[in-house]
Amino acid sequence: MKRITLIDDNQINLTLLWHLVKKIAGYEAASFLNPVEALAWSKENEAELIIVDYMMPEMNGIDFITQFRQSEENIEIPILMVTANDQLDVRYQALKSGATDFLNKPIDKSEFSIRVTNLLALRSSQKKLAEQANWLKNEVTKATQEIRNREQEIIYRLTKATEYRDPETGGHIKRMAHYSYQIAMQLGMSTEEQSLIFKAAPMHDIGKVGIPDSILLKPGELDYAEFEIMKEHAQYGYNILNDSPSQLMQIGAEIALSHHEKYDGSGYPNGLKGDDISIYGRIVAVADVFDALTSERPYKKPWAIEEAICFLTENEGKHFDRACVQAFLKDIDVILDIKDKFKDVE
Repeated sequence: MKRITLIDDNQINLTLLWHLVKKIAGYEAASFLNPVEALAWSKENEAELIIVDYMMPEMNGIDFITQFRQSEENIEIPILMVTANDQLDVRYQALKSGATDFLNKPIDKSEFSIRVTNLLALRSSQKKLAEQANWLKNEVTKATQEIRNREQEIIYRLTKATEYRDPETGGHIKRMAHYSYQIAMQLGMSTEEQSLIFKAAPMHDIGKVGIPDSILLKPGELDYAEFEIMKEHAQYGYNILNDSPSQLMQIGAEIALSHHEKYDGSGYPNGLKGDDISIYGRIVAVADVFDALTSERPYKKPWAIEEAICFLTENEGKHFDRACVQAFLKDIDVILDIKDKFKDVE
């Protein structure tokens, strides 16, 4: 049953209001002689309409409205002030405090019925709008999640396409994505940024689809000219991803372009230095190099974990951002668990 709250310090007036409200189908009255008690009750209970007297001891109607409106849940609940005071200043103050409508004493039953009906209709409309807004919000959330799922599906398939041409394995993609996530978390980045870098990191070498097989699949060391061509994959990856309106794709583009930059400015393709390098690129650089060093390839044996860690720490401030290296090493047990979980498949 829906409630209408009645507040009047005069028992006769309160009884009259109670009988008038009783005639409204679907509603019951919650009556109070004391506005302080009514205020306390309203903190635990919901009313569709408040009908409050102006002149009362302890707390007048305007004071009640002021305190009642302080709660966010009570902002839109209609309030009808009943008053024998016809001074405009009182009405202005009541409206400023949050009164919705006025009713003069002595109460006219027909006018009371019309005003209350209108205010209840207002409240009903407010609730329907709120329900529609909530439904719309849920639908937008579902649609957004569906778009993100499709986006992730595209990324997955792009990285799978790269795997078919790149001697690096799917295990490498998974490990360095988890390493990157771990670094972002230890750096104190937001949960949204952690999620973004986890999803975008696998796209770091997507530009390798533009590198000739003779270079990409060469089992031995590349000569100078071949390496210059290989370096172009960073720009290719950026070009593939950058024009997308998707934030995830844009971060993927940043990573593709910057993960071979070095903190001292000796990297490629643009020779960026220090914090001019995207934080996402600085993070992925650590994750990518560590995994490359500790993984077996046709052209090399894996480094021992201790050797790879020494390489990272020795190159802090040169190849790598020191903060990213320290974040990577902060919980090395987690890193080793990731390495063990996503092993390369023969």
